[in-house]
Amino acid sequence: MVLKRKALPDVGELVIATVVKIFDYGAYVKLDEYRGYEAFLPWSEITTKHFRDIRDVLRENQRIVARVIRIDRKKNPPAIDISSKRVRPDEQRSKVIEWKRAQKAHSILELIAQRLNKSIEEIYKEIGWKLEDKYREILYGIEETVIRGPEAAVEAGVSKELAEILYEIAKKHIEIKKVSIKGILTLKTLAPDGVERIKEILKTAYDTATSYGGKDLSSISIYSVGAPRYRIELEGYDYKVLEKILNQMLNRVMSRASEKQVEVSFERI
Repeated sequence: MVLKRKALPDVGELVIATVVKIFDYGAYVKLDEYRGYEAFLPWSEITTKHFRDIRDVLRENQRIVARVIRIDRKKNPPAIDISSKRVRPDEQRSKVIEWKRAQKAHSILELIAQRLNKSIEEIYKEIGWKLEDKYREILYGIEETVIRGPEAAVEAGVSKELAEILYEIAKKHIEIKKVSIKGILTLKTLAPDGVERIKEILKTAYDTATSYGGKDLSSISIYSVGAPRYRIELEGYDYKVLEKILNQMLNRVMSRASEKQVEVSFERI
């Protein structure tokens, strides 16, 4: 199960639904993100493809992505109609990925609830929704906590005690994949003290990357692959962040090389 803050979806919203009962005129489904609320999938809204028997395109317990097309809030419970034919393939893929990530986050929060003997609703209130407010997605907030430690959750308003428990549990169940950026930095100079000048520029590259990157940079390596060429590799968790770190580093290197009259070029590999 996955929890949403609001009780009902909005018209136009994509939802995850599980087929419960199939009839000749349509199917009833439960909305998996909305505490099992029922919705109706009309026969005419199942697919754009031609079919004779509804059971040729739907089966009980099948999970589908659908779009909410009507909600009658005057009824109790509210009557909700959905459409699966109004969902584009790319929307379906994105929603499934979002659903799987929400499930993963939910499983982490459930473990915390079990550890503290609290309800899952309490843990969503004390941790989940705060991470969502700060990071726009609960799992992203959990991943940030694994990467940066409990302080990432504390920044979202989670208590220090809960943040430490979140970090302890999450790091056992979530593996963060690292990414890297590599390139060759070429440095040339005819100055008598050229070796020292080049060493200073390489130090500038290293110091700039580590100070600017902070915890977003998990590692940096700079080594010679045969003078005047030096291999640089930045490793972290986000390509966009690494690109910013690299640009900052290269800007500082170019400036320093100009001061030291060293010819410099950089090639991505």
